[in-house]
Amino acid sequence: MPDFPKREADLLSLAAGMIAGYADEPSLIPRADAAGLQARLDDLHARMDNQTKAQALAQMATKEKKASLKRLEAFVKVQLRQSEVDTAGDPKTLALIGWGPKAGSRAADPPGQPRGLTVAQEDGAALTLVWKAPPSGDGGRVRTYIIERREQHAAGGPLGEWRHAGVSLLPRITLTDQPRGLQLEYRVHALNHGGPGEPGNAVAVVL
Repeated sequence: MPDFPKREADLLSLAAGMIAGYADEPSLIPRADAAGLQARLDDLHARMDNQTKAQALAQMATKEKKASLKRLEAFVKVQLRQSEVDTAGDPKTLALIGWGPKAGSRAADPPGQPRGLTVAQEDGAALTLVWKAPPSGDGGRVRTYIIERREQHAAGGPLGEWRHAGVSLLPRITLTDQPRGLQLEYRVHALNHGGPGEPGNAVAVVL
């Protein structure tokens, strides 16, 4: 006697062959239940179709879930960076949103000073600033750069207070809609969980 099939495909093939054989020679095997076999085979095919559809839906759902997770991750990162900038004077405030220093951990050292700030390009009311990261080993790791600006409203007069002008993750930024016809100065701080580091050199420009 042959071995009973162990693989699904072999069992399906055997069942289909039995149904065909019973139908061709019904008198030779009187107690054959071709109808019962056919019903169970049809049921299995239906279940297999449902499984295939469910797997396709599951794959689609998994793909959509991963895309949604990436969107959430990107938005959370943007919000955290903005919150780090907003709370630069008191980084412990970040603990209120679960992003402060971990309990028992040593607070991070603020970054060192950015170096070599220069004006790379001017175009009307826009300008591009570039600089170098703090030297390796000088303070903690940089997470964000804060760009500040102050203005001189009268020739030879005092410069105003430093004000927030922009944020950048890279050591360069293009600022648009800047005041024209005024003496302007720009400087850059590096920022991490430990707070802002000392600003680097300032550059002056009149747009």
